[in-house]
Amino acid sequence: MGKYFGTDGFRGKSNQDLTVDHAFKIGRYLGFYYGKGSRIVIGKDTRRSSYMFECALTAGITASGADAYLMHVTTTPSVSYITRIDDFDCGIMISASHNPYDDNGIKLMNSQGEKMNDDFVDDIERYLDGDLEGLSDSKGNVLHNLNELPLAKGADIGMAIDYASGRNRYIGYLISLVTHSYKDMRVGLDCANGSAWMIAKSVFDAVGADTYVINNRPNGENINLEAGSTHIEYLQELVKKEKLDVGFAFDGDADRCLVVDENGDVVDGDGILYIYSKYMKRKDTLDKNTTVATIMSNYGFLKAMEEAEINVEITQVGDRFVYEKMRDDGYVLGGEQSGHIIFAKYANTGDGVLTAIKVMQAMLSQKSTLTQLLEGFNKYPQLLKNIVVTDKDETLNDERVKAACKTVKKALGNEGRVLLRKSGTEPVLRVMVEAITDELCHEKVDYIIEEINKAGYLLEIKK
Repeated sequence: MGKYFGTDGFRGKSNQDLTVDHAFKIGRYLGFYYGKGSRIVIGKDTRRSSYMFECALTAGITASGADAYLMHVTTTPSVSYITRIDDFDCGIMISASHNPYDDNGIKLMNSQGEKMNDDFVDDIERYLDGDLEGLSDSKGNVLHNLNELPLAKGADIGMAIDYASGRNRYIGYLISLVTHSYKDMRVGLDCANGSAWMIAKSVFDAVGADTYVINNRPNGENINLEAGSTHIEYLQELVKKEKLDVGFAFDGDADRCLVVDENGDVVDGDGILYIYSKYMKRKDTLDKNTTVATIMSNYGFLKAMEEAEINVEITQVGDRFVYEKMRDDGYVLGGEQSGHIIFAKYANTGDGVLTAIKVMQAMLSQKSTLTQLLEGFNKYPQLLKNIVVTDKDETLNDERVKAACKTVKKALGNEGRVLLRKSGTEPVLRVMVEAITDELCHEKVDYIIEEINKAGYLLEIKK
């Protein structure tokens, strides 16, 4: 990761870490790079600051001579879809996903709706730091001895164009993917007061579901606030109270989805992958008989997939890495425990509403409840603790710490696992153990942390 951009864009506190000046300059660079007459589409979530950043990006893009097309409040996957389908040069989503409202982020996508490559982002970061020497546009024209990017003049100044029609086209696309009527299906939707607040209900109403919607009244400050996939307990209450068949919870930009079954129990990304992998295998559409997951997938998921005779490819954490593995090796299904699920035939990114549609398809086509579809998947208890250490790499490479992890692995055998990994953005290590009981998880996590403390690296156990 770079100085400003991480694996999921430029993210931080609005006008502290990520400022309006950053947004303007990112727009300036994109307009310069793609050039006069190029087309860049922008979407945003419901945060108060998203409107400010939309204006700043638009000003920068048009000042450099490109045109900015505004989808307004919409989802990350909708921007990805429209960028690819409508031949835009670039797509931008303004969102900090599941973070609180005072955070925000800028996600960049290439013309295929994929996350922008690192070399391109590196050049943007150079420009943000005032280093213009040798930067080139998409035609290969190199800048020399300039203190600022050239400004467009007269008729070369770009235009800002309303493109709400793109959002409507995306809704139509989702509806077209529905294979069964949802008539008589009682469905709960938690829209997190975010990007899905209109889109999700529009789709489910259009195909006949009896929808029960919560957290669909955004006010600029309540996105993800005790709502959505990070606070799924409210959807669980709704499902149980109204005796619904299923519930779907989205995050702020609706690129992830968690599910609540008919009993009010949570089905996370591992459960969704298990259900749909088996469904695709049965339909003979799971190419290479393989699903892509990450190192954070539950050990019970891996065992269940092995029992179902389905291969699992493992990547590091991040939907970007899942997608790249799928794209490079020709896999059609992948995702994360957090609910980022990628259906490669239909999208180049995680899509929460699409995931909900696919779960409904698996249920209706097999005339089964989620509980029935999850038979054979026994999720292992899991405990994750974040610890602040003096040096992440030194801690990971310390022989005493390595020995502690080996001791736990040996003790767990084939009935659990241990994972010690570093955060990409904080001086934090994540200590995770899965085992057959919660008590065993606590015992083994605490043992590893104590060994890290004895080795002299532990500063704090985060709450």
